[in-house]
Amino acid sequence: MNLFDIQGRKALVTGGTRGLGWGMAEGLMEAGAEVVLWGSSAKAEAVAEDFRTRGFACHGVTADLGDRENLRSAFTRSLELLGGSLDILVNCAGIQRRHPSENFPLEDWDTVLEINLTAPFQLCQLAGREMLKQGYGKIINIASMQSLFGGFTIPAYASAKGGIALLTKTLCNEWASRGINVNAIAPGYMATEMNAALLDPENPRYHEITGRIPAHRWGGAKGEDMKGACIFLASHASDYVNGVILPVDGGYASK
Repeated sequence: MNLFDIQGRKALVTGGTRGLGWGMAEGLMEAGAEVVLWGSSAKAEAVAEDFRTRGFACHGVTADLGDRENLRSAFTRSLELLGGSLDILVNCAGIQRRHPSENFPLEDWDTVLEINLTAPFQLCQLAGREMLKQGYGKIINIASMQSLFGGFTIPAYASAKGGIALLTKTLCNEWASRGINVNAIAPGYMATEMNAALLDPENPRYHEITGRIPAHRWGGAKGEDMKGACIFLASHASDYVNGVILPVDGGYASK
């Protein structure tokens, strides 16, 4: 048996229209999975159509992660598109707000926590119920270096990502014996749109961060450095891996 074979598996990837989510969705399809990717606009269907023209089994669904009822409806629609079953959930969608902590607006706090922590929990619940019925499933949450270290001017984001790490471990404790693997990937510093402010060479933090990465580079902007870890955690190769927060960071967390 090819431990990394996910041919015919059914997957849902949030935040799949760009960046890390796009790269992981592509990786899952390259490995044989059928994927529903979520985006916050009609771009989701356009991106899915691009994948279909390349021969992949892909569907796009527009979902508002800040609206709990809309999220539930989008999940139901996704299940229908996948033929009523779900094997893999990748919780990747997220937002960022930056302010000095002493001036951080509560409105931004609420928005970041809703989309980056509450929505992933709701999706874990919805997916978990389906996976428990079939006695098998792979949930892959996207944590962060901020799950491990905190950060600067991002108290809401860091708190949400810390919550993702402990949510992952909690669900592992409850579901591991029932056939569901719940793990998280903690990306290092990736050259994505979310990090545009940090990627400015005029920003001192850019040089601090780059100097600390043993690989001497940031992760790829299109999620290419996330594919391998995602496929591993989505496949039988990780059947005895549970509750792990896996850094994909060029060695950043080792220094």
